[in-house]
Amino acid sequence: MSQKILSHVEASSLKADVDSFSIGDTVDVHTRILEGEKERVQIFNGVVIARSGSGSREMFTVRRIVAGEGVERKFPLHSPKISKIEVKRSGVARRAKLYYLRDRVGKSVRLREKRDDTVAAKGAAKSGAKKPAKKAAAKA
Repeated sequence: MSQKILSHVEASSLKADVDSFSIGDTVDVHTRILEGEKERVQIFNGVVIARSGSGSREMFTVRRIVAGEGVERKFPLHSPKISKIEVKRSGVARRAKLYYLRDRVGKSVRLREKRDDTVAAKGAAKSGAKKPAKKAAAKA
């Protein structure tokens, strides 16, 4: 009963259009910053190494290297301070948390890029490449 009430109260603070991204993606997080009476947008770009929580308490961690030093920042996903999350590159991740990237330096920090198989399939169809027929090869 209390879980239903909690989810009903949380529903009002959830964003309607949440940008979809996953672990290993390189993203630009556009955050609104108030300086006195002025408001500006600051961009924090890096690799998403973790997502945690659910509902209005969902957070994600972005890591980047600045002047040779690793910097991590946690953002609440449904915060009104975040104007948008832009995915720059999709990376392949076989884990839910990429904390092992903290120990890496240089090129070993980079993740393999996710390939779009539909593009590869269209390219093979245009070139006229066909799969060899197994039945015809077996009879001959």
